[in-house]
Amino acid sequence: MTKDVVALTKKMPDPLSVIAGLLSGGPDLLVGAEAEGALVRLHDEQGRPLLSVEAPLLVQVRGEAQRLLGASEPEVPYWWTEARATTGVKEAEALAGTFVGRIATLVGGTAWPRGAATSIGVVNTEGMTAVPVPAAAQPAVDVLTDKVAVVIQDRPVVAMTSWLADTFRAAAEAELGLQIVTPAGTRLSPAVRGALPGWPSRWVVQDEKCGYYDGLSGAILQWANGLFVTLESPDATAEDPRTPIAETFAQGAADTGERQLAVSFRCVHPADDRLVLGGAVESVWREITGEPPAGWGTEEPANLPWSLRQLTDVAFERSPEPTWVVVVGTPERPGLATVRITRTTAGVEEDVTLAFGYGAAEEPPTEAVQRAAEALATRHDLQSMLVQVRRARRDLSVPPHFEGPGVPYAFVLGAEEVRTMPGDRARRTPLREKPRELGPRTRPALYYPFPGDPSDLSGWQDFERLMRHLKGS
Repeated sequence: MTKDVVALTKKMPDPLSVIAGLLSGGPDLLVGAEAEGALVRLHDEQGRPLLSVEAPLLVQVRGEAQRLLGASEPEVPYWWTEARATTGVKEAEALAGTFVGRIATLVGGTAWPRGAATSIGVVNTEGMTAVPVPAAAQPAVDVLTDKVAVVIQDRPVVAMTSWLADTFRAAAEAELGLQIVTPAGTRLSPAVRGALPGWPSRWVVQDEKCGYYDGLSGAILQWANGLFVTLESPDATAEDPRTPIAETFAQGAADTGERQLAVSFRCVHPADDRLVLGGAVESVWREITGEPPAGWGTEEPANLPWSLRQLTDVAFERSPEPTWVVVVGTPERPGLATVRITRTTAGVEEDVTLAFGYGAAEEPPTEAVQRAAEALATRHDLQSMLVQVRRARRDLSVPPHFEGPGVPYAFVLGAEEVRTMPGDRARRTPLREKPRELGPRTRPALYYPFPGDPSDLSGWQDFERLMRHLKGS
């Protein structure tokens, strides 16, 4: 049984149904509230946590349960109530299943996964042993060492849930790495992939052939000295480490013809009380897909209908602390962006990483890229922008095998960056094709096109030459 369970209900779980769920282990288990009541825990007699339950989340964005759980969902809006059992405790897993089973039965709805809610009867917890504190100090942490926090996730897609986001923050504040361990069939949400910091943080995939490997690099791993580390080859030297690569990762998957159009950009706005944030993302989304984003949120699932004003209000309330949000599209046109909003000495910065997915019979609308770039350059204080085309899944999730790199399709330098560059360097480049001007002639941004063919990696050589040239090296 999975360690995470979710109840999807049309009605909000009322206090009585939640209490009934919490009594899954009988009246002897202790109940405690944390995070100002947003998190409820069941404890054993020694105060060790068995089950953590998040406050119900109202989801108003269609397709999130299918994207993250592979589950059928009620018509929006609906309530998403998530619980996590302490790893390695059979009774805790049964408690989690009984909890969501009772919620779904009393309120009306379904439980994920289907096999979780096999019974709504009282679970026998006599004589069980739970994970001691501090290993379970964070709801999502399964193993805690002096080097890393280890999270075990058994779900179709590892998403940036509220408690995983809390774990990211807690690990960073404690100066620990974060290692996410999953079975072979699990994928990462792009939001988690983008947030995962460098070594010693990594995605650890269980594999029946080699034991464990890094889901992003393919390096075979082993547990040593309190963390997962790369397995050293007996022939390794300091100059040539010869890191063994998992066969499962290297084989990857056959090219299905699916593609992604990946866009990353930064906008730097003058600090102003009248500033409205999120407009840059919406402009690109409209140019590429013909419609605005479907929803957004400060975690996954993205639960709020798209709203520039609400996003701006959240960012202003959190300032001067940074704000991170996820933006999603519809199931018909998969799209996902992460946006980091930061107040700096230069103004208010929006760093955006965005991707759209296309099937084998669909062509990414690359002709719309220049229009999107011009919208950013003329209306949204664009600093720079990079567009790539890559062979990758239409649903945008990150699989634990080699997909191959994207290739540059276009790079854009904002008008202010062009203006401050010495001489005519921005226009006189080593590329075969001259840059195109975007915006007013008196203060243009420059658009640098590349071939954008996923089978031709020479585009990266052109891009590197351009970067060296613009830096004056």
